[in-house]
Amino acid sequence: MKGFPTLSIITWAPFVGAVLIMFLARHRPLLVRWIALVSTAISLVLSIWIYASYEREAAGFQFYEEMPLVPPLGITYQLGVDGVSLLLVLLTSIIIFAGVFASWTVKERGQEFYALLLLLVTGVYGVFVSLDLFVLFLFYEIAVLPMYLLIGIWGSSGEIRPQGIFGWAFRRTGVGTKEYAAMKLTLYLLFGSAFILVGILALYVASGSSSFSFLEMEGIHFTPALQSWVFLAFYVGFGILAGIWPLHTWSPDGHASAPTAVSMLHAGVLMKLGAYGVLRLGFGLLPEGAVQWVWLVGTIGCVNIVYGALSSMAQTDLKYVIAYSSVSHMGVVMLGIATLTETGLNGSVFQMFAHGIMTGLFFALVGLIYEKAHSRAIFSMGGFGQMMPGIATAFTVASLSSLGLPATAGFVAEFMTFLGAWQSAYSWWLFPGVLGAFLTSVYVLRVAKQIFWGPKAADPHFQHLPDAQGPEWVALIILVGTLVLFGVAPGIAIGPVDTATMPLLLRLGVLP
Repeated sequence: MKGFPTLSIITWAPFVGAVLIMFLARHRPLLVRWIALVSTAISLVLSIWIYASYEREAAGFQFYEEMPLVPPLGITYQLGVDGVSLLLVLLTSIIIFAGVFASWTVKERGQEFYALLLLLVTGVYGVFVSLDLFVLFLFYEIAVLPMYLLIGIWGSSGEIRPQGIFGWAFRRTGVGTKEYAAMKLTLYLLFGSAFILVGILALYVASGSSSFSFLEMEGIHFTPALQSWVFLAFYVGFGILAGIWPLHTWSPDGHASAPTAVSMLHAGVLMKLGAYGVLRLGFGLLPEGAVQWVWLVGTIGCVNIVYGALSSMAQTDLKYVIAYSSVSHMGVVMLGIATLTETGLNGSVFQMFAHGIMTGLFFALVGLIYEKAHSRAIFSMGGFGQMMPGIATAFTVASLSSLGLPATAGFVAEFMTFLGAWQSAYSWWLFPGVLGAFLTSVYVLRVAKQIFWGPKAADPHFQHLPDAQGPEWVALIILVGTLVLFGVAPGIAIGPVDTATMPLLLRLGVLP
């Protein structure tokens, strides 16, 4: 390794924090929180530093690190970031730092909770910075597996009444319980992992079995037949984590059952791992396969947008509304990737960031509301804006970003994606995209009005509720500030991203 190993420190600082928590902080809850805070702060500061230091003129992968791990098999610890992964590393740092504050009040087994949370985020960083496909897959598994314990132990169970012809199955499988959600999430994502591993091994063998390096495979032209089926394998494998229809059903249950910080990471960052995998491995290594199947990616993205929005409108549980809205917004991400235009691709990556911050804020707020009101039933609550003006204001800002109001990050991302859809070979994609944006405005404004800005609820339990307090404010201020900053000055994000999307479009052969 040459120079200061910045990316390694960003990646492994949370892991070191997890180890310290397990060995030094037993029965000392305040020390647990401070170790988690310091370790995530190190990653955040260094993420901001590399973001500011990235040389846009040089572009490409920077802050490169390399160390052989298993030379006979060509497995290497190889790290680097380009404009796309740079923005996603920053997103991860912001979400986990805010998540530590949002989880400040966790009382039950806080030591194990924070240790697993930091282990999970180590895996997320590793996926975004790894340039060796084998190591990337290992980090991917590290990012996914702790979710089972985090939801199964610290999650919450909802009550879902068995209805219809499948009512017996609901009763037998425990639909709505945290154990059901944790198992369903794990099985779905491990099913996707099998497709990813098969795809990676197929490319490794086809490349001559000399290296798992992304940079080396990028220079190899694989046969069209191989590109076709391996692209589909990557699309299904990573797409499950991105919530593609109809393989999305693990996601709303996982969101609804997860504790606050896990929901923030789950929707804010983990779903972006799926979209990033499709973009980096599918489109980056298999250009002919990507061009062949792009119609499928974009069409399913449109289904996601409209289906997710309609599902959100039908929910009465606040967490399920935000969960299905994530399915809808991830459809915008996949639609932007499929446009194969500079504007659409930049909008897609920007949407990953904007949605990550926005949905992280939403889940932080839902956690606060549940902690204070002990309810997630939308239509039983009302008039909370009078009692918790800070939470009400933050929720309204998140809602406005979700529906795409100008001066919020959500507007820039959706506008660029829809413009890219219109410029693409399938211009009709624009219409379901815009319909989804309209439906989003219906359900988020209805929820905000009902809970915060409508008449007070009659239930006496809701008459005296506190606003955000102490550390809770930190998470809200960071996330609201980021949403507005990137909405007013989107060039901060689009500049670095464009340096990565232009070479990708050249490789795909769609630029004149």
